[in-house]
Amino acid sequence: MSNTGDDDRGSEEIPVYDGADIYADDGSVRSDFLMHVGAAIADRDTIYLRQHVAGLHSSEMGDLLEAIQPEQRLALVSLLGKDFDLSSLTEVDEAIRLDIVEHLPNEQIAEALGEMDSDDAVYILEDLDQEDQDEILAKLPFTERVRLRRSLDYPESTAGRRMQTEFVAVPPFWTIGQTIDYMREDAELPESFTQIFVIDPTFKLLGAVDLDKVLRSKRSIKVDAIMRDTSHAIPAEMDQEEAAQLFEQYDLLSAAVVDDNGRLVGVLTIDDVVDVIQEEAEEDLLRLSGVGDEELSDSVAEASRSRVPWLFINSMTACISASVIGLFDATIQQIVALAILMPIVAGMGGNAGSQTMTVTVRALATRGLDIHNAPRIIRREAGVGLLNGMIFGSLIGLLAGLWFQDPNIGGIIATAMLINMMAAALAGIMVPLLLERFGADPAVSSAVFVTAITDITGFSSFLGIATWWFHVT
Repeated sequence: MSNTGDDDRGSEEIPVYDGADIYADDGSVRSDFLMHVGAAIADRDTIYLRQHVAGLHSSEMGDLLEAIQPEQRLALVSLLGKDFDLSSLTEVDEAIRLDIVEHLPNEQIAEALGEMDSDDAVYILEDLDQEDQDEILAKLPFTERVRLRRSLDYPESTAGRRMQTEFVAVPPFWTIGQTIDYMREDAELPESFTQIFVIDPTFKLLGAVDLDKVLRSKRSIKVDAIMRDTSHAIPAEMDQEEAAQLFEQYDLLSAAVVDDNGRLVGVLTIDDVVDVIQEEAEEDLLRLSGVGDEELSDSVAEASRSRVPWLFINSMTACISASVIGLFDATIQQIVALAILMPIVAGMGGNAGSQTMTVTVRALATRGLDIHNAPRIIRREAGVGLLNGMIFGSLIGLLAGLWFQDPNIGGIIATAMLINMMAAALAGIMVPLLLERFGADPAVSSAVFVTAITDITGFSSFLGIATWWFHVT
C-alpha cells in the first residue's frame, strides 16, 4: 500500500482506541491494537498514527514502544516526527531509550526537552554521551541550560538528579495577595504544585506554605505569618532511596531539595518517589538472583555478561560442596539410600536460607534492621529454624524410615535436617549482616554464600552422621 495517509485497509473497520482501551484484561497491550499499529507503520500511514498513537499518555506510549519490535520503534518515532512525545522515553528500559535517542537529531531532542519538566529532561540527558549532552544543552535557553546542568552535576541516584528545578518560591515579607497575583500572572511557574517555598534573598530555605493555607488566609496577611518550618528538607546529595524513605515515613507529597548551604535548588515530588521505590524494589529483586541491572530489552550477550560472574562463583562453591560429598564416597557406596536422600536435606536448607535472606536483605534496605535490634532478630530466626527443623525433620525422617524400612535412615535424615535448617536460618541473616558491615551489597552477594553454606552443612551433617552411626553400630 502506498502512503496515502488514510485508514482504508480493505473492508476492515478500524476501531478507535482511547487511553485504557489499548490494554487487555491482564494489563498487556492489546494484540489487535499492536496489529493495527504495526500495519500502519508498515504502510507509513501517518494519519492513522497521529490519530490513534500520538495522543497516548506517555506511560501508554512507553508500554507500546516496549511491546512492538525494535525496527518498528524507530520507524514509529520517525513517522510521528514532532508529534512523538519524548517524555515517554522515561517510561521504557534504558536500552530502548538509548536506541531511540541515538537515532534522533539533537535539534529535535533539544526542542522536546525545552517543553518537558526538568526531572524528565535530566532522565533522558544523563545517559547520553558528554558530547551530545553539551550540544543539546547549548541549544536551550540560558536559564534552562543552567538548571539542567546543575542537576546533571549531582551524582547518579541522588535527590539532586531526581529533583524538579521548577518550583514556586516567594520572600517572607510578601502578602498573601501578592503571592496569589504572582501565581496567576507568571507563566513560567510549574503546571502543578502543592506548596510554596519561602526563601531569603540568597535563596536560603526559610519555610513553606501549603496551597490550602494560602486560599484560607486573607490577602493582607504576610507569608511569614502562616509559613511552617520545612523540617524534612532533603539534601541534594542524599541517596534517592533514603529520600523515598522520608516520603514514606512522613507521608509527604513533595519536599524541598537544598544544597550544602541550605539554599533551595529544587523540589522532589511524590510521582518521582514512586518511580524510585519501584526501581529500587526491582533492583533488589534482580540482585538477589545475581543478575544485576539486567533489563528485558538487553541483548543475549549483555544478559549473559551480567549473569556470568555470579554463576562462576556459584560453580566454585558447588565444587566445594561436591568435594564434601567425595569425602564420604565409601559410605554412599554401601548405603545407596543416602545418595537418594541427600538432595532433600540440601534443598530444604537452601529454601529456608533463601527465605530468611530475602527478609533480611529487605529489612536492611528499608532500615528496619540495624545494630540495635539485630540480636533480637537473630534469636527469632534461630527459633524459626529450630521449630521448622523439628517439624520437617520429623516428617521427612518418618517418610524416609517407612520408604527404606529402616528407622536408622529416618533418624539420620531427621537429625541432619534439624542441623541444616538451623544453619540455614543463621546463615540467611548473618551473611547479609556481615556483608553490610564490610561495605558489600548484601542484595548482590548474599545468595551465593547462603547457598554454599546450606549445601556444605547439609551434605556434611547428613553424610557425617550416617558414617558415624553405621560405623559404631
